[in-house]
Amino acid sequence: MKKIGRLDKPDNNGSAQMFSNPILEKISRTHISIPIILFVCISAVSFYYAYTKTEIGLPVGLLIMLAGLITFTFVEYMMHKHFFHMEPNTPVKDKLQYTVHGVHHDYPKDKDRLAMPPFVSAFYALIFYVVFSFIMGSYALYFLPGFLFGYAAYLGVHFVVHAYQPPKNFLKILWVNHAVHHYKNPDVAFGVSSPLWDFILGTLPKKDK
Repeated sequence: MKKIGRLDKPDNNGSAQMFSNPILEKISRTHISIPIILFVCISAVSFYYAYTKTEIGLPVGLLIMLAGLITFTFVEYMMHKHFFHMEPNTPVKDKLQYTVHGVHHDYPKDKDRLAMPPFVSAFYALIFYVVFSFIMGSYALYFLPGFLFGYAAYLGVHFVVHAYQPPKNFLKILWVNHAVHHYKNPDVAFGVSSPLWDFILGTLPKKDK
């Protein structure tokens, strides 16, 4: 699928009105710092309880946190590729795909829609904790901070690659890949915070000859 969104080309200066109800329209927008702060705070609380209330040693705990971080990068890639870019072959899928991601491809510079509203983010964090706790018990208290730190980092990277010019260092690849994804080929560069899984799964943008 080579087209995401409804516009013929991205509008870098506009912003979509998603809801006719002004309250819904207002809460559909958020400053990027709000979900980042939320995830960092939840991560800090979870780490505190992991360190003080469990018998899991800190070295093991830090390895579990690293596993959580790497797991997030994989979830980020798979969600972006298979959910955000689902084929909108039914009216329901079309509406869902546009609401959660297509609108971002239409208006990529709309800074108020680079993250989900805080109440949605908080609900996601709760779901993650419940699932991780069911799978790994008290180890989830270390796994969750790593996972949510990855989420916060993703949000931060996603914001800066849309809001600022690329730096003249090794991080420039993140800007380049995401620009290719938005303006040349939406079927590549699904990793925003890291090109790791694009490299492993063969969806890195091809270099122009």
